Amino acid sequence: MTKGYIEFFLSNKKFRRLWAASVISLLGEWFNTIALFFLILEYSGSEFLLGVLFSVRMALFAISQPINGLLADRISRKKLMLWANLMQVFLALSFLMVDGKEDMWWLIAVSGLMMLLHGVYVTAERAALPNIVDETDLITANAIDSASWSTALCIGAMLGGITVSIWGTDMAFIIDSYTFLISSLLLIPLTFEQKFDESTQGPFVKTALSNIITGWSRIYHDKKLLRIVFAKSSWNLAGAGLAGVFLVLAGGSLTGYGAAFGFGLFFFARGIGTGIGPLMARALFKDKSRWPSIIGILVSISGVFYLLVGLTLEIYLPLTVCLIIFAHAASGGNWVLSTVLTQMWVEDEIRGRVFSIDMLILGSTAALSTSVAGFLVEYQNLSLKSGFISFSCIMFISGMVFTFWRPDDSDLIEQ
Repeated sequence: MTKGYIEFFLSNKKFRRLWAASVISLLGEWFNTIALFFLILEYSGSEFLLGVLFSVRMALFAISQPINGLLADRISRKKLMLWANLMQVFLALSFLMVDGKEDMWWLIAVSGLMMLLHGVYVTAERAALPNIVDETDLITANAIDSASWSTALCIGAMLGGITVSIWGTDMAFIIDSYTFLISSLLLIPLTFEQKFDESTQGPFVKTALSNIITGWSRIYHDKKLLRIVFAKSSWNLAGAGLAGVFLVLAGGSLTGYGAAFGFGLFFFARGIGTGIGPLMARALFKDKSRWPSIIGILVSISGVFYLLVGLTLEIYLPLTVCLIIFAHAASGGNWVLSTVLTQMWVEDEIRGRVFSIDMLILGSTAALSTSVAGFLVEYQNLSLKSGFISFSCIMFISGMVFTFWRPDDSDLIEQ
């Protein structure tokens, strides 16, 4: 029987430690992100570079995923998370050296490297969660994780915007480095059992390709799983451009508030939505056999709310904030339902490689979406309103395609 949130949280010490480590590092990451937005627009004024920042981050996140998944199945997932955090302590501090437009290229490169390491952490963490949580509690654990990610986004983005506005970007980067250090210290005592696939052993380079193919083969020959690994990317195909470019530009253009505060406000709203969504999904959607179709419907609902954002932009700020919350509540539901299904359906010894393919597809569509959005704004003079409307329509269509795409109807019922 599934435990309640409080009962589960208090009864699982290992989950609490993993949760705390993730939340603290995420808080700092959003300080970092808001500061990077501010530096790019301050020194270059380029919307396209903003898109490039997201594209490079998501591209490096994506292309590294097959290796990340293999690593998560081959060596200790705890060690992967620990070293990914420690390396980011020093990378976050390197941004203190940015002082002009000529530094934008390496700022973007270092940010991309940090996202690559974040990908190592996320893949290892997601694969490790079933190692410390019973299957009946996976939906509860993932709902807490998603809500916590969103809370970290809310608090981190808002405090990041305030910090940058008052004390400047350097303070944001220093805080970010400390959060990675604290997160690492929390991970050190964590222990859990992990199964290893003997086929992953041997010289790493020699076995890498065959093991990556094994992960894809596991997905391809299980049609219900094949469908689910496209769940997050069905939102990201348009959602990354909406949240990563148009939402940032809209926040930066708020009259009388300042760019950093505007970034923080809209990302705060995004965080509230993605926090509410998983909790609502857990409460409302009890029948797991219906989750695959619900996932696609949630993508389309998110598109409808983003369409309303575009239609009502600059009319009434509180309304815009509410619509952003609703849009990301739907996307948060999509995320948690698809993640839980993958964790339930995939064996421990190959779970890392399966999640890496999931993240590869997600990152690739995000990189495409943000680069196209940034290009259209800077070089094709696409307005914010038109951008919100056109990309939200793409999101709606993407959700409908996912809903009605059924590679094998007989496999969609939980075994």
